[in-house]
Amino acid sequence: MKITGLRTFHADGGWRPFGFLKITTDADITGWAEFTESPRNRGLSAVLASLESRLIGEDPRAFGKISTTLFHALRLAGGGINTQAIAAIENACIDIAAKAANVPVYALFGGAYRTAVPLYWSHCGNFRIRHAHFFDAMGTTPKLTGLDSFRDIGREVRAKGYNAAKTNPVVFAEGAAPRTVNPGFIAQGMDYGWKVPAEELKAIEGQLGAMREGLGSDAALMMDINFGYRPEALRRVTHVTEQFDLEWLEIDLHEPEALAMVRRDTRTPIASYETLFGRRALLPFLQARAADIGIIDVLWNGFAESLKMAALAETYDVNIAPHNGNGPLSDLMAAHFAAAYPNFHIMEIDVDDVPWKDALLTTPRRIEGGSMHLSDAPGWGADINEATVEAHPWKGA
Repeated sequence: MKITGLRTFHADGGWRPFGFLKITTDADITGWAEFTESPRNRGLSAVLASLESRLIGEDPRAFGKISTTLFHALRLAGGGINTQAIAAIENACIDIAAKAANVPVYALFGGAYRTAVPLYWSHCGNFRIRHAHFFDAMGTTPKLTGLDSFRDIGREVRAKGYNAAKTNPVVFAEGAAPRTVNPGFIAQGMDYGWKVPAEELKAIEGQLGAMREGLGSDAALMMDINFGYRPEALRRVTHVTEQFDLEWLEIDLHEPEALAMVRRDTRTPIASYETLFGRRALLPFLQARAADIGIIDVLWNGFAESLKMAALAETYDVNIAPHNGNGPLSDLMAAHFAAAYPNFHIMEIDVDDVPWKDALLTTPRRIEGGSMHLSDAPGWGADINEATVEAHPWKGA
């Protein structure tokens, strides 16, 4: 079996594109992978196209050799979109290898530890604020207007069968539109010193209190502040959040010892690592005992490398939660990843999304009882429906 070509597609994801990679072979077996291309990594599709000539004639079932060869060819500019391109190619080749063997992807890696993967509702409430224009136009999602809205959405989480939810800090100021507090990623409210004003501490406390009331005491509640604050501010945040018995507080820092200091200073479990590429980047954080839960992105690292990262984390008695805030194929890929290693915690998923999300797949996702249920269908269990992509093309930059 030989690779004959690749092609990228971009479907309308509402406020972001869903990127899909298609690899074709001379055996009439096609492999699919999802990738993320946003304002943070524009040009990924061009990198994928530039690598096509290196793939033509290669056996996609030798995905380990292909990934290693590409890694060595690009190592002088490793990480970033080069690594993400290699990961997408690896993931599509793994889909082909599983289809050729007539087994699901998880079966290629020793079989499933679980086929019902527990989920948590990610960006809970925040998408409705950051992308209010989209949800207002759809007219199917309640508008968030104050702290009471987070109490209501907590109840909505439980009513829809989920037992866990993660939110990001939001400030409701009188006479102003609500704003998401995430200075690590977005320009709104950017503070280059990464400090935490009293207004934001008060907002975090009120928001978590409202969500906890709506969710109930038996549900898992998380908050994600990304690269929002420096350690001195993070210590103040953790002292506020401890009262809500969080499943975890998700934070990112570039310095392992600084993150470890924050972790030692609180009884709230800390989750991190979603932006790390590969085992080499992960190791110093594990050695520093910087976080309680590791978050790994299979779209950025590739399925095989992600499993190696999970295995490395297991040697430090750290559980892994897949990073997954993307489209429908990403959901399946993350679920296969969650199925294939023992030290699994819980999987991220976006519930507030475009209504045609499942129609982008040839077989819809099966989500019941707050879990994603995997079948024994070959590969990821579904391909991309190209007709639906054509009906919902991405028209943004």
